[in-house]
Amino acid sequence: MTKRWWIGAALALAAMAPSAALAQQTNAERPPAMPIRASKILLVGDSTTQVLSGWGGSFCARHVTSAMACVNLARGGRSTYSYRAEGSWNLALAEMKTPGFVRTWVLIQFGHNDQPGKPGRSTDLGTEFPANLRHYVEEARAAGAEPVLLTPLTRRQFKAGKLDRDLDPWSAAIRKVAEEMKVPLVDLNKASADAVEAMGPSAANRFAQVPPSPEVAAAALTGTTIAAKSGAPATAPAPQNNAAVEPMGNAKLAFDYTHLGPEGADYFSKMLVDALAVSVPDMRPLLVP
Repeated sequence: MTKRWWIGAALALAAMAPSAALAQQTNAERPPAMPIRASKILLVGDSTTQVLSGWGGSFCARHVTSAMACVNLARGGRSTYSYRAEGSWNLALAEMKTPGFVRTWVLIQFGHNDQPGKPGRSTDLGTEFPANLRHYVEEARAAGAEPVLLTPLTRRQFKAGKLDRDLDPWSAAIRKVAEEMKVPLVDLNKASADAVEAMGPSAANRFAQVPPSPEVAAAALTGTTIAAKSGAPATAPAPQNNAAVEPMGNAKLAFDYTHLGPEGADYFSKMLVDALAVSVPDMRPLLVP
């Protein structure tokens, strides 16, 4: 190597030294960063809350700020009994106890699978269902979380232009527990039922996961819905899995009057967030309309 090269390298290092020292000094002199004050919201419920078939996916994706962690622990087919019996409530309690969050809320929505005719899931409306809700509220509070009770999302079945409000008794039981225990309440059942009845069965069918069969669509025009599987029901094609690898999850999309596709999820999550901003004012700065 030439003498000229060594001189050039030495000059370059000498030029860099003050800059490095200045950077080190600047970092040392910076004031400490303000700690983040993040909150968390947990979603507990059934398929009308879980991702892909309920409002929860849209809610977490579109309606909370970056200062609110949104964890959807809802699972399809669960009731106030089976959600606890399988261990899902224990997972939710563990999430409520995670340190570092200044506040943690838990939204609790059940009712669909507590109704009669759900083997292994149904609960007695007069005794077991409200008792289960009270236990959820008590245990959430003991875990340091703030529970919010939701009445269940309406089904979209009609007769002669009138909505079948089959979840009204369960909604009434939830409202009573919320009043007794001083729990914030979002009456999602009434709000969603009123909106669906006002638009009618044909318009409400757009909220399903896939379009209805021609027979179902024709019946809706008369103001009365028929069995969702009448005619040739529209379903999404099953994913083609490579046998050499573990299969990915299957969304199992189909038309019915209970579950939600993307449009339905967006519509009802917007309805929910507007109601939450009123029922839980402290949550308002963390919600996006």
